[in-house]
Amino acid sequence: MSFVIGIDPGINGAIAIFRNGVLMSIVDMPTLEVNSGKTKKRHISAVGLRDILEMYILELYPTTHVVTEKVGAMPGQGVVSMFNFGRSAGIIEGVVAALRMPHTYVTPQTWTKAVGRAAGKDASRIRAMELFPSKADLFKRAKDDGRADAALIAYWYITKNA
Repeated sequence: MSFVIGIDPGINGAIAIFRNGVLMSIVDMPTLEVNSGKTKKRHISAVGLRDILEMYILELYPTTHVVTEKVGAMPGQGVVSMFNFGRSAGIIEGVVAALRMPHTYVTPQTWTKAVGRAAGKDASRIRAMELFPSKADLFKRAKDDGRADAALIAYWYITKNA
């Protein structure tokens, strides 16, 4: 039994779990609220992420592979926003490394082209519903774009290594 886990990093990202090439489930990125002056900010929960990934560690499933979108700076993004996004990416990388899970990074340009995702705001959700019609309910809301990206990232890896 082989597992591929696709991760769309970021606070609104998600984790998609495929078993033997079939989308089994999607989990929204676990977060926690942290006091930041007078406001509360959401951060990725390293413990929550570990708890999700730990179910697929190599002792139980030796063919598990994690695929994460390789993120970088985006034009027009503020300094604080960039720092927080980099922090999120670092938490994901650290948890995956600590669990000793095989890991691949893929750029957005690579996976979007390979899976046939069109341009546009809802493109990932539309493509995910086309590829996974039995799971279309997972992608029906506008805010489910992180779920769709996670599924498509894993799908890219699966098709690339078929």
